[in-house]
Amino acid sequence: MTQFCIVIPVYNHHHKLAELLADLSIYAVPIIMVDDGSEPCSRQKIAAIVAQYDSLTLLTLPENLGKGGAVMAGLSHAYDAGFSHAIQIDADYQHDMQDVPAFMARSKQHPKALICGVPEYDQSVNKARYYARYLTHVWVWINTWSFDIADSMCGFRSYPLAATVKLIRRRKLGSRMNFDTEVLVRLYWDQVRIINLPTKVVYHEDVPSNFRAFKDNAGISWMHTKLFFGMLLRSPVMLYRKIFGHDYR
Repeated sequence: MTQFCIVIPVYNHHHKLAELLADLSIYAVPIIMVDDGSEPCSRQKIAAIVAQYDSLTLLTLPENLGKGGAVMAGLSHAYDAGFSHAIQIDADYQHDMQDVPAFMARSKQHPKALICGVPEYDQSVNKARYYARYLTHVWVWINTWSFDIADSMCGFRSYPLAATVKLIRRRKLGSRMNFDTEVLVRLYWDQVRIINLPTKVVYHEDVPSNFRAFKDNAGISWMHTKLFFGMLLRSPVMLYRKIFGHDYR
């Protein structure tokens, strides 16, 4: 039986939080919000907003671990609480909350798969960042020997918690912006099916980005390097699967 919750990592993103939670409240799905060591002023605003919701659990991390660290804390908490699936949604209100039922429906149809959002951008997207994403897309396609993962950087997805938390507890994953991509590739290596689901994305000028150009790009580059050599080690198994077909869980 599928039991859903929503996991929201937040770091100083109180700007659109009230709107985000208002949109999500209509679904009556328990929410786990992870405050990733936000600055005191933002932390107070976050706490005041979430206090209005009885079905919301707020986890406050003592220090900033990075987006990946916050997501992993939320997913682990959800799994230990008995949920089977967690829908990850970023706190910056870029995503269309009307797509939540679609993610849940697809997870119910394919309970062992990871449902991954594929952004459909409007004119608000930063063109440089949009085209830079394709560097990661290409590396993901190389490291999985497939085009099965259409976009590995979208912050809107539905995780099957048993397989995901098993991976988190077995291997040290990137704790910052590199997490979103690394967890998809490694779950794919673990024979977890990835199902792509288009979703609209809008960028808000009044919401600051937590992406740190030098540090996060360096972390992403190192992640791709590790995944590439991991792919080489797995190449005999991957070749076997290509010849005889995938055996998804």
